[in-house]
Amino acid sequence: MEVISGSTPSSPVPGYRALVVDDEAPLADVVASYLRRDHFEVTVCHSGVEALEAAREVDPDVVVLDLGLPGIDGLEVCRQLRTFSDAYVVMLTARDSEVDTIVGLSVGADDYLTKPFSPRELVARIRAMFRRPRSVPAPVPYAGEQPPRVFGSLSIDLASREAFLRGEPIALTRTEFDILAALSSRPGVVWSRRHLIDAVWGEPWVGNDHLVDVHVGHVRRKLGDDPANTRFVHTVRGVGYRMGSGQ
Repeated sequence: MEVISGSTPSSPVPGYRALVVDDEAPLADVVASYLRRDHFEVTVCHSGVEALEAAREVDPDVVVLDLGLPGIDGLEVCRQLRTFSDAYVVMLTARDSEVDTIVGLSVGADDYLTKPFSPRELVARIRAMFRRPRSVPAPVPYAGEQPPRVFGSLSIDLASREAFLRGEPIALTRTEFDILAALSSRPGVVWSRRHLIDAVWGEPWVGNDHLVDVHVGHVRRKLGDDPANTRFVHTVRGVGYRMGSGQ
């Protein structure tokens, strides 16, 4: 494991922490160098086991994770990572197919890039992730702290970034919470995939907008929302999604 500090005399504020995981050492070093120029503190690993150990040790803000790692592959690393970290995860894959994309996102990745890729594009996407708002403001200002948004047995607390179902906390990732916050900010209004991407990922984001479907599927599963009879997140065919009453 190699740790590369991204702080420099011209960067008085320490950067975010990044974990780069790829068994191709030259590629990992190139990615690390671009992140270092952007003032990230970078840890580089070349195996899944090493990556999980490093993630527990350095608590990264973002993980750049290769899908095709030897031994424990990127999917399993992401699965295990999601049990103790809410870091952004960008999956790198050598296979340009929608199946690989959907499977990668299904274990909690926030974005993906197909090799070969531009390191500048990777850094730009990571920048966009950190620029996106951590919560979606309510459409009407509230005097003092915003009260929780309640939809039947579901309560969404923007101040604490927590959601509760029948009083029990729901383990949502950052992206899942942001999608729920966006939808709940305008109950009953239909959000297209593009509008959700702009609200959650940010306007600079480019890529397959079907990743919204994957993350919405995660949210529904964690809410116990039956796709055949949804209470909270409804599909509007050919358009997008809207927040239901929870009844």
